[in-house]
Amino acid sequence: MASQEIEALSAALARLPGLGPRSARRAVLWLIKRRETSLVQLIEALGAVREGLVECATCGNVDTTNPCGICADPRRDARSICVVEEVADLWALDRARLFTGRYHVLGGKLSALEGVRPEDLAIAPLIARVSAGGIDEVVLAMNATLEGQTTAHYIAERLEGLPVRLTQLAHGLPVGGELDYLDEGTLAQALRARRPVG
Repeated sequence: MASQEIEALSAALARLPGLGPRSARRAVLWLIKRRETSLVQLIEALGAVREGLVECATCGNVDTTNPCGICADPRRDARSICVVEEVADLWALDRARLFTGRYHVLGGKLSALEGVRPEDLAIAPLIARVSAGGIDEVVLAMNATLEGQTTAHYIAERLEGLPVRLTQLAHGLPVGGELDYLDEGTLAQALRARRPVG
């Protein structure tokens, strides 16, 4: 068996999403075999992130600078804000390079079952950003869940009366999706969002 330190590393990696105990052990063995290159690089990268990690005071993104790289980028359209539930959603959207504006991370979604109230999310800072002016569009990019849509509806109500265009991500059939594999909620949303042909 491995030493206590190696077992502790395996256990720590096994807590990461997508890694179980066996995958974590394989990753540890791979790192041990490459300890002079990959292991050292991993340790240095983890240390740098640990020392410099901050939450952007403007949008809630996680970065090593404040404001984050997205908020500080002068090429981004400051008149458009995309509202997301979590940082992972921001990263996924930005990776696609289709949205050129800025973001706002709520830090979750409204949930009566989990006791998440509007005060628990970064909704007030969003309202303040929009109320300050200079924002033409707010894109509500909530997940297509009951809680996500409830959150989007609540934000839309709070922004009502402000001179801003509200839009929402389209929901429905995924590209390449087959109807018999889709859930009823996705099918229902696709039917509600149908549009004329041609």
